Amino acid sequence: MRRTLDKNLPSQTNQSSDKLLIILEYLARQPKPVRLQDLAAECEMNPSTALRFITALQHRNYVAQEADSEKYYLTLKICNLAQQVTSYTNIRSISLPYLHKLSESCGESCNLAVENDQMIVYVEVVKDFTKTLFTTQRIGNIAPMYCTGIGKLFLTDYTEEELDQLIEGHPMIRLTENTLTTKRALLKELEQIRKDNYAFDNEECEIGARCVAAPVRDYTGKVIAGISISGPSVRMTPEFIQECLPRLKETCQIISELMGASQS
Repeated sequence: MRRTLDKNLPSQTNQSSDKLLIILEYLARQPKPVRLQDLAAECEMNPSTALRFITALQHRNYVAQEADSEKYYLTLKICNLAQQVTSYTNIRSISLPYLHKLSESCGESCNLAVENDQMIVYVEVVKDFTKTLFTTQRIGNIAPMYCTGIGKLFLTDYTEEELDQLIEGHPMIRLTENTLTTKRALLKELEQIRKDNYAFDNEECEIGARCVAAPVRDYTGKVIAGISISGPSVRMTPEFIQECLPRLKETCQIISELMGASQS
């Protein structure tokens, strides 16, 4: 089935996006690699335009080219992308009632976050709006990994080489006086987190805000998400954190088991 460009799209930017999606959808329907000329004809584009979009998709590893025939085909990266979206949806729906229960129990905000492109993305946030002060996490917010409790949990699965690549791509910028800014300091903290199975953000991202986080794992033991309890430092005292920590770890263990992890 031929998919044509929607002439009613309001801007050139949207038309470009539509063309890119047309090519992706066309390639997804093909049982074997295709020539550029055939792709351009079926997608109703001139070959130079089609090549521009194909090149962009190749650069992002969504499309590959046969060496001998120079025909194009869709890679499995698109499947990985779809799997990530499905995983986020599943873990959000599974976790939400437990986040509400944990927030009610502790009286502070509870957050669910995942890793995406070496950053932390908050996919669910449950706040206690009876409090006059609460932290600024929002669904969709992104944050660095080296200075967030949940981010550090993910980093416990990183090899030293992967950690070097992370620091190269996302330098350890000092956000507050408490932010870790060296690999040595980060490695030392990650070693302790592996022993404790929980992590802190001690005013490392924002002065006046603290959190404690614990991991959600899958059947392989890999960290696939993290849950944190966060709030103003005046309420998130060491005593309060230690009081809430057992409930946080229990919540994460329950969700981990629902995601396929073995019982502890």
